[in-house]
Amino acid sequence: MAIHWYPGHMHKASKEMVEVLPRVNLVIEILDARIPYSSSNPVIDALSADKPKIKIFTKTDLADAATTRLWQDEFEQQQQTKTLAVDLKTEDRSEQIVQLCQKLAPRKEGANSLVMVAGIPNVGKSTLINHLAGKHMTRTGDEPAVTKGQQRINLRNGIMLLDTPGMLWPKVENEPSSYRLATTGAIKNTATSYEEIAFFAADYLLKYYPQMLSRRLQFDRLPATEIEFLEALGAQRGCLRSGGRVDLERVSTVFVNELRAGMLGAVSFETPAMIEKELAELVILQAEKAAREEARLERRGGKKKSVRSR
Repeated sequence: MAIHWYPGHMHKASKEMVEVLPRVNLVIEILDARIPYSSSNPVIDALSADKPKIKIFTKTDLADAATTRLWQDEFEQQQQTKTLAVDLKTEDRSEQIVQLCQKLAPRKEGANSLVMVAGIPNVGKSTLINHLAGKHMTRTGDEPAVTKGQQRINLRNGIMLLDTPGMLWPKVENEPSSYRLATTGAIKNTATSYEEIAFFAADYLLKYYPQMLSRRLQFDRLPATEIEFLEALGAQRGCLRSGGRVDLERVSTVFVNELRAGMLGAVSFETPAMIEKELAELVILQAEKAAREEARLERRGGKKKSVRSR
């Protein structure tokens, strides 16, 4: 079952974005390098289809560098799109970003270029804006949905930044993407459970990063399934209840928080090939769902006809 989190302020932010976008000259979209596709808001893409874009990959210290490069190549095939991978905790690439903005959206007749900065919650938008502004203009934090309204910041170099709230979208169509968003902390913890996230993440790491898990956690034998993994980790970390049983809620919380912090190593949760396969499967599932709905409506219509004919 997909995980959704779309509070009222995000709906309001989406409406405000629609209103201001005709005046925007360029869009900077902040992406989580661990989940570049899943953290790219389709609403933002749809609303700004005709605008030049800079897609900035943040949290690169937590992501697999080779996979990040694959995603940069993938996005740069899109028209009017440039990418930049940064670790906002250790790098200040403000000058390079400003130069890209000036190149893609040059100032006209002395007016400022309006540059919208957008992205999902907890991806580093406020930190990036603080770098660009050269001082702390916005609140930053590790919890999703820190910024609640639009803010304009004049960089005094021909660029006016428009900071927007972290915004998800009403429905995440691709179910694995919703779990990736939850795993990386973009969806508020109260929208799901740590156990649900931990089972998804453990299954993924066992399939795609088994050597990293063995090296970091020093298991004698790597467990074969996610439940075996969590039980082994719980025993190792002392997450036990009375009788020596593993406390799944406690070990799941430990595991997810360590994973988010990069303590288990650099992990990317999706590749372009993986997403291509998932989207192809999604098209089939949606077609089957539509066919079932059409058949249901036909049966319902047939029943009504037979009642009227009596």
